[in-house]
Amino acid sequence: MDNILDKVNFPEDVKKLNTEEKEQLCQEIRNLIIDVTSKNGGHVASNLGIVELTVALHSTFDTPKDKIIWDVGHQCYVHKILTGRKKEFEKIRQLGGISGFPKLSESEYDNFNTGHSSTSISIATGMARARDILKEDYKVIAVIGDGSLTGGMALEALNDSGSSKTNVTVILNDNEMSISKNVGGIPLYLSKLRTKTGYTRSNRKIKQITNKIPVIGKPIVSFAHYTKQVIKRAIIPNMYFEDIGFTYLGPVDGHDIKKLEDIMERSKKIKGPVLIHVVTKKGKGYKLAEENPDKFHGISAYDKKTGECSKKQDYSKVFGDTLIKLAENNPKIVAVTAAMKDGTGLKEFAQKFPDRFFDVGIAEQHSLGLIAGMAKAGLKPVLPIYSSFLQRGYDQIIHDIALSNIPVTVCIDRAGIVGNDGETHQGIFDLSFLSSIPNLVIMAPKNFEELEKMLEFSVNIDKPVFVRYPRGGENYKFEKVEKIELGKSEIIQNGTDLSIIAIGKMVGRAKEVANLLPEKSIEIINARFLKPLDEKTILKSIQKTKHVVTIEDNLLRGGLGTAIIELINKSNIENVKVKTFGYDDIFVEHGKVEELEEKYGLTAEKIAKDISII
Repeated sequence: MDNILDKVNFPEDVKKLNTEEKEQLCQEIRNLIIDVTSKNGGHVASNLGIVELTVALHSTFDTPKDKIIWDVGHQCYVHKILTGRKKEFEKIRQLGGISGFPKLSESEYDNFNTGHSSTSISIATGMARARDILKEDYKVIAVIGDGSLTGGMALEALNDSGSSKTNVTVILNDNEMSISKNVGGIPLYLSKLRTKTGYTRSNRKIKQITNKIPVIGKPIVSFAHYTKQVIKRAIIPNMYFEDIGFTYLGPVDGHDIKKLEDIMERSKKIKGPVLIHVVTKKGKGYKLAEENPDKFHGISAYDKKTGECSKKQDYSKVFGDTLIKLAENNPKIVAVTAAMKDGTGLKEFAQKFPDRFFDVGIAEQHSLGLIAGMAKAGLKPVLPIYSSFLQRGYDQIIHDIALSNIPVTVCIDRAGIVGNDGETHQGIFDLSFLSSIPNLVIMAPKNFEELEKMLEFSVNIDKPVFVRYPRGGENYKFEKVEKIELGKSEIIQNGTDLSIIAIGKMVGRAKEVANLLPEKSIEIINARFLKPLDEKTILKSIQKTKHVVTIEDNLLRGGLGTAIIELINKSNIENVKVKTFGYDDIFVEHGKVEELEEKYGLTAEKIAKDISII
């Protein structure tokens, strides 16, 4: 049989295929995704689970005129393959290659830059309202997973969109629940019946005639309506969507292309907001991913036959192991996650302390408010959360935690450059957006051992503590780690010519730089704390050398470099030369961490060359 994928480059090519050919196309797409991600890493399970749904979308709707908004966007690989980027797919998530998420600058088929969850319904409703005001004619479809639907923004958007009477379609990709034929068939039949214009017209006519019957007409209509609602609720548990204004269609088998296309075609005839409930299986077609969807959610390069990937000790694992040790001796310690148990290293903690572990779903704002309440009532809550996702709870940090000086521990995982996931996931903003908030303690470890000590410190201090650490492992081996004291930095080596002040993993980079400049007498300070800053130690060093370099894996504005410059200005020290290294007012694209640090001048060699003339 000929390779169907060779003939498919754009959605119009998909439309020419019959159902059997589309099914073959789906298998070929799965093979391509597995081949490429096994080399490059990426989001495997979610993309394998949405193949038929994506094919049906592009077969049914008129893209790019019709707008598809992918929630989160990590499931857009199939979409990219079908929209002119099949040849570029080999280099997905690689520096200079296509992004692993929708990207406006990449294709007219990508209608919005997405990377975080729960945003699609808001964006789609906004586009639909703009379309109506501008009197344009196209469909708007939001594709959102059941996990993303737990996010507050998605629920807010459902509430607004449902009452809007705007023509917008929400496709709920439900990949968690299974559905049997006898349950799924009846709702699907009823949805067909409801969307037939003849049914709607005759239903309205019967109401008009019955209402005219003296005395008993209106009670009959009222009773019939009540009975219908009871039956619908008994048969279709998801009537919540209809109650808030959506026409609910489904559930439908998300791996049956014919049924998907049929239900999408029917959805086009409906006026107002529509929700199509699609049931899929994560990792579909690749047994290892089906059996381990969490492992294959986001994975580095792996062996296709075994599913194994090289796994070294990393900061997330050190965090999880350390928290277990601390919790064994302190029954007040609890752990909270926003749907990232495995990614943040809490899997073993959850198994060992099931009554002290709480997964709140994709709800970062709630997770921060939750730990504030826990701490106020006497517990010692610890919340590990990715840096880029912490952004979503900014108000809760200020209002629920800092304002009342609530003693929580927030561990900022994936801080700094994370690599191949690109702009939406790089953790280069946290030092900047946290540094201006009163009452916070902000620190970062230079290695694994220092992380362990910082965690122990954080759960034993009566203040809100934020500990940031990078993705991956240590970048430099240090012989010792001094005791952690609030606001106390660590002098790594003494010198008289130049002061290098670094924080977190960049302390190792500072040591590498010093090794490349043996002719200079370099003093290296591990800041440890951004807040409170060790002003005494840092000022003493600056006054001695009068030459200062700061290194951080964060935006320069609002980070360590800014704090040091402000300290110098405040202290009225004259004739000091300052050079700051970090990311300068930019969104950093996707690529390997080493490649990005090379590009933006943060390798030891580039820093050493830059400061050699100081």
